[in-house]
Amino acid sequence: MDVVPSHALPDRDAQHAAELKAASRVTLVGMLLDAALGLFKCIVGVLFHSQALVVDGVHSFSDVFSDLVVLGIMKAARRGPDQCHPYGHQRYETLGTMLLGSTLIAVAAILAWDNVSRLAHPQSLELPEWPVLAIALISVGSKEWIYHYTRRVGLAIRSDLIVANAWHSRTDAFSSVIVVFSTIGAMLGFIWLDALAAVAVALIVGWVGWKFTWDSVKELVDTGLSEAEITELTAIAETTEGVHSVHTLRSRRMSQDILLDVHIQVDSDISVSEGHQIGQHVVVRMREQCPDISLISIHIDAEDDESSRPTSVRLPNRSEIEGRIEHHLGTRLPSKRLSLHYLDNRVDLELFLETPFERDKRAQIALMEQAFAAESWFGSLLVWVPPHTDQTSADD
Repeated sequence: MDVVPSHALPDRDAQHAAELKAASRVTLVGMLLDAALGLFKCIVGVLFHSQALVVDGVHSFSDVFSDLVVLGIMKAARRGPDQCHPYGHQRYETLGTMLLGSTLIAVAAILAWDNVSRLAHPQSLELPEWPVLAIALISVGSKEWIYHYTRRVGLAIRSDLIVANAWHSRTDAFSSVIVVFSTIGAMLGFIWLDALAAVAVALIVGWVGWKFTWDSVKELVDTGLSEAEITELTAIAETTEGVHSVHTLRSRRMSQDILLDVHIQVDSDISVSEGHQIGQHVVVRMREQCPDISLISIHIDAEDDESSRPTSVRLPNRSEIEGRIEHHLGTRLPSKRLSLHYLDNRVDLELFLETPFERDKRAQIALMEQAFAAESWFGSLLVWVPPHTDQTSADD
């Protein structure tokens, strides 16, 4: 029996709509800022002899493109589940985060290579003028502001893609810092300082890009939660009233959402509805501890089905057993008057009779039990009759 209590979850569609609105707003602000900075950097770089500022302007225009990608991916990722994507579309965001992380790595590699070349040939640098320093400082301040703004929104809506885009914006600030050092160093005669700083910044940018890319790859291949997190969630389930043990707990991530598959063992004699209720309590307690859990599928077991001797599916089913009982009793069984317990590769039977039976029925039941006892699948038989009448019970 699987328990997937959708009513215990928040309104995911409303939440996704609010997250998409916040993500779109911060990304549009960043895109407009990137477009303005790119234009001014290119113009000032050409007019005042700074090839570094021109390249920095091109970098800003590349951020405009990445912002457009983010807007499209966020819209796709925040759509609700459909027939083709029953678990939702959050993996689009994971893919987008991986692409942005890869972009950071590429930017870092280009910056590092370019500035290593500049270290080797400092004489190729032209002396920039003071407007280059002014526009670079403005770029540093504005891009640092948009980084903090974007990162704050990304953390609030639990979006690795938006956080990655924040770091992508910060690389523009880093490259502008390089221009500042380049300009100051050139004016003071230490031209090599800006190139050395650029290489160090490129290494930092590359490390951030690698972290985002690697985390996304791990998510795309369904890497589970850490051992400590699994242990904590297992303990929560095992301490829930009615749970005997937890013999399976699997996890995977979709963006910031966590999906769990849990197998819990309960008493073999309880009803299906009671087992379902116990599963509901496990779900609620897990989500109280870890709000990022969006879906929990709980399999309710009457025994450890992953043990060395699980119950075989080849045991007789209800229709076969009912047919044998009706054959021995010579009458049709009323509906829902037979309970079957499949345990330890045997079937225990509980037969509920609606009316008292005559003495000849006792003999029929005794013969039926004797016949069943010869079967390898038979465990026990318990017959219930209405109160204030003779009772017959037979156990293995």
